[in-house]
Amino acid sequence: MIILAIIASFAAIGVMCWLLFNLAVFALPLFAGITAGTWAYQSGAGWPGGIIVGIVAAGLTLVVGQLPLAFVHALWLRLLVAAAFVAPAVLAGYHATLGIVKLTMPSEGWQIAFSIVGAIAVGVCAFARLVAMPLSGDTAQSARLS
Repeated sequence: MIILAIIASFAAIGVMCWLLFNLAVFALPLFAGITAGTWAYQSGAGWPGGIIVGIVAAGLTLVVGQLPLAFVHALWLRLLVAAAFVAPAVLAGYHATLGIVKLTMPSEGWQIAFSIVGAIAVGVCAFARLVAMPLSGDTAQSARLS
């Protein structure tokens, strides 16, 4: 039974890391949605208003961030938009890695070192996914025709 629990723990950690790498691109829209939803709730909109405002803000942030990546050809602007999306992903990766390594190692120096490596890995993965996202399917065809 103990061996089964250990295997299940490793599987759970693997699934959480997979989710972190796949969803890191959406850290900025998530943060924007939570911030807008919290503001709406605290201004008197209630739970339904806060949830609706949060979802709309997250969707708009994602769409507004994807438009320059899909249609603008200036490299500096594409890198600026990508950096705006990657920075929260790096922050989320750092804190997620720190939460995992705090459970496994006592040395604070090594915890920070592994957290920085995890943040860089999540940031690189988020950047690669973000840059590749608008260039798939019909958008890539329309970008070649323009």
